[in-house]
Amino acid sequence: MEKKRVLLLSEGFGAGHTQAAYALSSSLRKLSPEVQTKVLELGSFLNPRVAPLIITAYKKTVINQPKLVGYVYRHQYKKSLNRLTTLALHKLFYTHTRSIVRQLRPNAIVCTHPIPSAVISRLKRLGVQVPLCTVITDYDAHGTWISPEVDLYLVSTDEVKSKLMLRGVSADKIRVTGIPVHPNFWEHPGRDEIRNKFNLKDMPTVLVMGGGWGMLSDEVVNKLLTRWHNDIQIIFCLGRNDKIRISMEQNTQYRKENIHIIGYTKEVDKLMEVSDLLITKPGGMTCTEGLAKGIPMLFHNPIPGQEEENVQYFTARGLGEPITSLDVVVKWMNKLVHKYPDIVRKRKRHLAQIAKYRPMESAQSIIDLLDLRPFQPDQA
Repeated sequence: MEKKRVLLLSEGFGAGHTQAAYALSSSLRKLSPEVQTKVLELGSFLNPRVAPLIITAYKKTVINQPKLVGYVYRHQYKKSLNRLTTLALHKLFYTHTRSIVRQLRPNAIVCTHPIPSAVISRLKRLGVQVPLCTVITDYDAHGTWISPEVDLYLVSTDEVKSKLMLRGVSADKIRVTGIPVHPNFWEHPGRDEIRNKFNLKDMPTVLVMGGGWGMLSDEVVNKLLTRWHNDIQIIFCLGRNDKIRISMEQNTQYRKENIHIIGYTKEVDKLMEVSDLLITKPGGMTCTEGLAKGIPMLFHNPIPGQEEENVQYFTARGLGEPITSLDVVVKWMNKLVHKYPDIVRKRKRHLAQIAKYRPMESAQSIIDLLDLRPFQPDQA
């Protein structure tokens, strides 16, 4: 029997979208040996010179003008990508998307970013017939995710489903599956082996993350954490931000016992497993990874818009707390020093509660979609 082919499309505007695509790819292959997957960051694949420049410009805007990002997010909140914008994107980046679809002959296309979802939707309006699944990777539903040509939406919560339905999306097109994270985050390997691998001690541990871009530049919070280095182990995970990593490594403030500085790693699941508190930017993917690990979270410098919605969701459910002042950090450090057994017990309760989640639900929904309508290559 010929394998079913799933094409997963993302973009590099933040690491979470592509991580979701790879997580789905791994889960699909784990669920069924009859599924073949391919992950592409579509813009970078089709235009490797221009796309990185646009992504870098976006990153600088997020860092330097977050209020502008929030304004645009709110201003466009109820609006889909209009056809003129989609056409412009198609001409700039995606002229060859149709030929890619024809060449790869996917039985389904899954998009974890709204731009490729809009482009594939346009191809479907032009006659390409292929099931399109859009995975919303936040705890909110911005209008840019929505298109009539989407056959199936996979969303994080019932609240997001309700928001889509208010925008006119039929309930039978929406499945509440949670945001897909790599299967490793749902596993709980032995901690001693992990500690040995990373040269860590068996003691209260804080993991500090700045997202896939390593946006960890708040020296006030970072230096405050180092005050507890005798009693608390602190791991700074800098992602791909080599500039900040090198700066911190050269700073005597961080050259202390029990302080570890790590660059990009594919083993965040292991670091979360041996940590007792996660301090992070509240991207949808990172928050969901923390949820899977049952680890309490402190949310730092959310990007206005979707990350603020993520903070509200997890805070309302007692799974995290925003850093509204340095007093919040001090409170949690004191908890780790003086009430560590309470934190451990609460985490065990969280893990028991999230046992009801079905981590493979997203992948299973895509497998179900594969059986609905076979791809018709002659229509492409």
